[in-house]
Amino acid sequence: MKLVDTELAEVKIVEPAVFGDDRGFFMESWNAAAFAKAGLDLRFVQDNHSRSAKGVLRGLHYQRRRPQGKLVRVVRGAVYDVAVDIRRTSPDFGKWVGVTLSEANKRMLWVPPGFAHGFLSLEDGTEFLYKCTDFYAPDDEHSLRWSDPALAIEWPLDGIGAPQLSGKDAAAPGLDAADVFA
Repeated sequence: MKLVDTELAEVKIVEPAVFGDDRGFFMESWNAAAFAKAGLDLRFVQDNHSRSAKGVLRGLHYQRRRPQGKLVRVVRGAVYDVAVDIRRTSPDFGKWVGVTLSEANKRMLWVPPGFAHGFLSLEDGTEFLYKCTDFYAPDDEHSLRWSDPALAIEWPLDGIGAPQLSGKDAAAPGLDAADVFA
């Protein structure tokens, strides 16, 4: 396993060791000791799995009182995955990083607590898995507008057009009005 730095120091791309031959492949998607040795000493309490059609955009989501760190990956299809630093005291407040995660590249992304997270499905039937460091708390769920000009996220919408959003995500506030971390 290899950790790859991103433009945001705390967000890491995880490249697992993949062993393959004409029969298929094998990889460890999670090994607490190996991650701790690499500098990510994490404890997960919940696993989630979603499926999305091409053009579905989920996010940008976060929990404020019970912030979640997320280790995310794709097991079928591909996404453009985005993490946004929403800690007002951070020198990187409002900055974002985007990474393509796919069935083919087998990369994962570590999104620490204090970051909003979202993804755009690039293929039909994309299946997205993520491990969380805290439990989902519906009363603490927040969304940040995916298209906020203050963030200027460069979503790869060519060939997709307008993304499909949930009602909650379509109505999400921009960074200036969002209830983010102090």
